[in-house]
Amino acid sequence: MSGEILSNPAYQRWFTSRFTVTTFENEMKWYSTERVQGREDYSVPDAMMRFAKSHGISVRGHNVFWDDPNSQPAWAKWLSGDQLKRATAKRIRSVMSRYAGQVIAWDVVNENVHYSFYENKLGSEASAAFYRKAHEMDNVANMFMNDYNTLEQPGDYNAIPNKYLGKLWQIKKFPGNGNAARMAIGLEGHFTVPNMPYIRAALDTMSKANVPIWLTEIDVRKGPNQAQHLEMILREVYAHPAVHGIILWTAWHPQGCYVMCLTDNNFKNLPTGDVVDKLIQEWKTNSHAGVADDEGYYEAELFHGDYNVTVSHPVANSTVMQSLSVHRDYSSDNVFTIHV
Repeated sequence: MSGEILSNPAYQRWFTSRFTVTTFENEMKWYSTERVQGREDYSVPDAMMRFAKSHGISVRGHNVFWDDPNSQPAWAKWLSGDQLKRATAKRIRSVMSRYAGQVIAWDVVNENVHYSFYENKLGSEASAAFYRKAHEMDNVANMFMNDYNTLEQPGDYNAIPNKYLGKLWQIKKFPGNGNAARMAIGLEGHFTVPNMPYIRAALDTMSKANVPIWLTEIDVRKGPNQAQHLEMILREVYAHPAVHGIILWTAWHPQGCYVMCLTDNNFKNLPTGDVVDKLIQEWKTNSHAGVADDEGYYEAELFHGDYNVTVSHPVANSTVMQSLSVHRDYSSDNVFTIHV
């Protein structure tokens, strides 16, 4: 969501009636909170955080640093190595001490597969050191790498799955990181025409890291099949057992969204918004009732997740309640046994 949500009741109603997790588009980034060196201003992300919390919406911290040289605070681009080292130490302490415990995740070093601003200035282990410090500052939230073109298309060698995973392993091997650092994979997902077999294969490869995968910035370029392509992508990634969450990069602005809007300026759904609403309704958790056969068997197809099951026997006049979990390691013919 964008900062415009703070002063637009229509935007607020539309957003809060649909979504359970959000990312602030630009408002938490370093160039937004410290436009002038030494003058920090968190008033906008503070207000957005209060708004999200008041509606039970979880927040992803985006981002602590951005490795793109063109996405630094203007003043930071010209710092010496020592000056930048002091400035980054101050930045990570500032933003993470402020929001630790309030966010569910941090994009610690954004797009560090494609770019290397901090590595060029501070050494090849700069990202890894930032992740170690981030975990020290917040040992509950997941620490994400976040990059583009790993799913979108196979032509970007800088972001192919094995290149991405190589950077992930480098960070995890850094002293103090490892499994304790709660690493996670963020795949942005800025699509034109989706290559569905490639998306599936890339997710299969990325899942070998055995860390949570989120689609963090999904959008689709305008075109006659934009809404259809969006639905294809969302269904594909939602169905993959390694994917734990989905964020749409559709923050609203009166002058237009970054690439893809879900509504017009009156918050009436566009075709892309209709797709999102349809899938939200389809994927919501609902109760399900059925009757066992004469042998006491009942079959149901279930999404991965946790369930509460109530079984009643009409003759014995007895009821049993039991919890079960369906996850990626279960085979398709798995049988749960409940004794009544």
